[in-house]
Amino acid sequence: MALLPIIVAPDPRLKLTCEPVTEVTDELRQLMDDMLDTMYDAPGIGLAAPQVGVTKRIIVVDVTKNEDEHHPYQMVNPEIKWRSEELLDYEEGCLSLPEQYAQVTRPEKVRVRYLDRDGNSQEVEASDILATCIQHEMDHLDGVLFVDHLSKLRRDLILRKLKKYKAQLPPVKVGAHG
Repeated sequence: MALLPIIVAPDPRLKLTCEPVTEVTDELRQLMDDMLDTMYDAPGIGLAAPQVGVTKRIIVVDVTKNEDEHHPYQMVNPEIKWRSEELLDYEEGCLSLPEQYAQVTRPEKVRVRYLDRDGNSQEVEASDILATCIQHEMDHLDGVLFVDHLSKLRRDLILRKLKKYKAQLPPVKVGAHG
Protein backbone atom coordinates (compact mmCIF):
# COMPACT_ATOMS: atom_id res chain seq x y z
CA MET A 1 0.00 0.00 0.00
CA ALA A 2 1.34 3.38 -0.99
CA LEU A 3 -0.34 6.66 -0.18
CA LEU A 4 0.11 9.13 -3.01
CA PRO A 5 0.36 12.92 -2.54
CA ILE A 6 -2.83 14.66 -3.70
CA ILE A 7 -2.35 17.84 -5.74
CA VAL A 8 -4.22 20.82 -4.28
CA ALA A 9 -5.76 23.49 -6.52
CA PRO A 10 -4.96 25.89 -7.92
CA ASP A 11 -2.31 23.90 -9.79
CA PRO A 12 -1.79 23.80 -13.58
CA ARG A 13 -1.48 19.99 -13.52
CA LEU A 14 -5.18 19.77 -12.58
CA LYS A 15 -6.09 21.60 -15.80
CA LEU A 16 -4.41 19.13 -18.19
CA THR A 17 -6.29 16.79 -20.52
CA CYS A 18 -5.31 13.18 -19.82
CA GLU A 19 -4.08 10.66 -22.38
CA PRO A 20 -5.96 7.39 -22.99
CA VAL A 21 -4.41 4.24 -21.60
CA THR A 22 -3.23 1.86 -24.33
CA GLU A 23 -2.78 -1.24 -22.16
CA VAL A 24 -3.75 -2.25 -18.62
CA THR A 25 -0.49 -3.44 -17.05
CA ASP A 26 0.61 -4.61 -13.60
CA GLU A 27 2.08 -1.12 -13.06
CA LEU A 28 -1.31 0.43 -13.85
CA ARG A 29 -3.11 -2.00 -11.51
CA GLN A 30 -0.68 -1.00 -8.74
CA LEU A 31 -1.39 2.67 -9.46
CA MET A 32 -5.15 2.04 -9.20
CA ASP A 33 -4.70 0.13 -5.92
CA ASP A 34 -2.55 2.99 -4.55
CA MET A 35 -5.18 5.50 -5.71
CA LEU A 36 -7.87 3.55 -3.82
CA ASP A 37 -5.71 3.42 -0.67
CA THR A 38 -5.10 7.17 -0.98
CA MET A 39 -8.80 7.88 -1.52
CA TYR A 40 -9.90 5.77 1.47
CA ASP A 41 -7.22 7.35 3.67
CA ALA A 42 -8.16 10.93 2.72
CA PRO A 43 -11.15 10.04 3.18
CA GLY A 44 -12.97 10.47 -0.12
CA ILE A 45 -15.34 8.67 -2.49
CA GLY A 46 -13.48 9.26 -5.75
CA LEU A 47 -10.03 10.05 -7.11
CA ALA A 48 -8.75 10.69 -10.63
CA ALA A 49 -5.19 10.01 -11.80
CA PRO A 50 -4.36 13.68 -12.50
CA GLN A 51 -5.03 14.44 -8.82
CA VAL A 52 -1.96 12.34 -8.02
CA GLY A 53 0.11 13.70 -10.90
CA VAL A 54 -0.58 11.00 -13.51
CA THR A 55 -2.04 12.31 -16.78
CA LYS A 56 -3.78 9.07 -17.76
CA ARG A 57 -7.54 8.47 -18.13
CA ILE A 58 -8.00 6.52 -14.87
CA ILE A 59 -10.47 7.01 -12.02
CA VAL A 60 -11.36 5.12 -8.87
CA VAL A 61 -14.72 5.47 -7.11
CA ASP A 62 -16.35 3.92 -4.06
CA VAL A 63 -19.50 5.48 -2.61
CA THR A 64 -20.27 2.72 -0.08
CA LYS A 65 -20.87 4.09 3.43
CA ASN A 66 -19.75 0.99 5.36
CA GLU A 67 -15.96 0.97 5.81
CA ASP A 68 -15.96 -2.82 6.21
CA GLU A 69 -17.74 -3.39 2.89
CA HIS A 70 -15.97 -1.63 0.01
CA HIS A 71 -17.39 -1.76 -3.53
CA PRO A 72 -14.77 0.09 -5.59
CA TYR A 73 -14.83 0.81 -9.28
CA GLN A 74 -11.46 1.05 -11.01
CA MET A 75 -12.11 2.61 -14.41
CA VAL A 76 -9.64 2.96 -17.24
CA ASN A 77 -10.61 5.15 -20.23
CA PRO A 78 -14.17 5.74 -18.95
CA GLU A 79 -16.66 7.12 -21.48
CA ILE A 80 -20.21 8.28 -20.83
CA LYS A 81 -22.44 6.51 -23.35
CA TRP A 82 -25.76 7.92 -22.11
CA ARG A 83 -27.00 10.65 -19.76
CA SER A 84 -30.48 11.04 -18.33
CA GLU A 85 -32.44 14.20 -18.97
CA GLU A 86 -33.33 14.27 -15.25
CA LEU A 87 -30.87 16.34 -13.27
CA LEU A 88 -29.66 16.10 -9.69
CA ASP A 89 -28.23 18.84 -7.46
CA TYR A 90 -25.56 17.57 -5.11
CA GLU A 91 -23.17 19.34 -2.78
CA GLU A 92 -19.79 18.33 -4.13
CA GLY A 93 -16.38 18.51 -2.58
CA CYS A 94 -13.01 17.39 -3.88
CA LEU A 95 -9.80 16.03 -2.37
CA SER A 96 -7.91 18.58 -4.51
CA LEU A 97 -10.06 21.42 -3.12
CA PRO A 98 -9.96 20.65 0.63
CA GLU A 99 -12.80 21.98 2.79
CA GLN A 100 -14.58 23.56 -0.21
CA TYR A 101 -18.11 22.53 -1.17
CA ALA A 102 -20.76 23.76 -3.59
CA GLN A 103 -24.00 22.63 -5.23
CA VAL A 104 -23.41 21.23 -8.72
CA THR A 105 -26.14 20.10 -11.12
CA ARG A 106 -25.43 17.01 -13.21
CA PRO A 107 -27.46 14.29 -14.97
CA GLU A 108 -29.06 12.01 -12.36
CA LYS A 109 -28.12 8.82 -14.26
CA VAL A 110 -25.32 7.86 -16.63
CA ARG A 111 -24.20 4.74 -18.47
CA VAL A 112 -20.41 4.44 -18.56
CA ARG A 113 -18.21 2.11 -20.60
CA TYR A 114 -14.66 1.51 -19.30
CA LEU A 115 -11.87 -1.03 -19.01
CA ASP A 116 -11.62 -2.80 -15.66
CA ARG A 117 -8.39 -3.67 -13.83
CA ASP A 118 -8.00 -6.75 -16.05
CA GLY A 119 -8.41 -4.77 -19.27
CA ASN A 120 -11.91 -6.12 -19.93
CA SER A 121 -14.59 -3.83 -21.32
CA GLN A 122 -17.37 -3.17 -18.78
CA GLU A 123 -20.47 -1.03 -18.65
CA VAL A 124 -22.27 0.30 -15.61
CA GLU A 125 -25.46 2.27 -15.28
CA ALA A 126 -25.08 4.59 -12.31
CA SER A 127 -27.56 6.85 -10.55
CA ASP A 128 -27.64 9.40 -7.74
CA ILE A 129 -24.38 9.79 -5.79
CA LEU A 130 -22.53 7.15 -7.85
CA ALA A 131 -23.45 8.93 -11.10
CA THR A 132 -22.43 12.28 -9.61
CA CYS A 133 -19.10 10.91 -8.37
CA ILE A 134 -18.23 9.23 -11.68
CA GLN A 135 -19.03 12.42 -13.61
CA HIS A 136 -17.01 14.52 -11.14
CA GLU A 137 -13.97 12.23 -11.48
CA MET A 138 -14.30 12.02 -15.26
CA ASP A 139 -14.28 15.83 -15.40
CA HIS A 140 -10.77 15.71 -13.88
CA LEU A 141 -9.60 13.72 -16.92
CA ASP A 142 -10.39 16.75 -19.08
CA GLY A 143 -8.94 19.34 -16.70
CA VAL A 144 -12.34 20.34 -15.30
CA LEU A 145 -12.86 20.93 -11.57
CA PHE A 146 -16.26 21.06 -9.87
CA VAL A 147 -15.74 24.81 -9.34
CA ASP A 148 -15.68 25.22 -13.12
CA HIS A 149 -19.44 24.46 -13.02
CA LEU A 150 -20.00 27.48 -10.72
CA SER A 151 -20.33 31.20 -11.38
CA LYS A 152 -17.04 33.05 -11.90
CA LEU A 153 -17.57 34.93 -8.64
CA ARG A 154 -18.07 31.75 -6.58
CA ARG A 155 -15.19 29.93 -8.35
CA ASP A 156 -12.78 32.83 -7.79
CA LEU A 157 -13.74 33.02 -4.11
CA ILE A 158 -13.01 29.31 -3.60
CA LEU A 159 -9.71 29.48 -5.51
CA ARG A 160 -8.58 32.49 -3.44
CA LYS A 161 -9.30 30.50 -0.26
CA LEU A 162 -7.27 27.58 -1.63
CA LYS A 163 -4.28 29.82 -2.44
CA LYS A 164 -4.25 30.92 1.21
CA TYR A 165 -4.65 27.29 2.34
CA LYS A 166 -1.73 26.16 0.14
CA ALA A 167 0.48 28.99 1.41
CA GLN A 168 0.16 27.52 4.91
CA LEU A 169 1.13 23.99 3.88
CA PRO A 170 4.70 22.77 4.39
CA PRO A 171 6.63 22.49 1.09
CA VAL A 172 6.44 19.06 -0.55
CA LYS A 173 9.60 17.57 -1.98
CA VAL A 174 8.91 16.24 -5.45
CA GLY A 175 11.35 14.11 -7.38
CA ALA A 176 14.06 14.29 -4.70
CA HIS A 177 17.01 12.05 -5.48
CA GLY A 178 18.79 10.49 -2.62
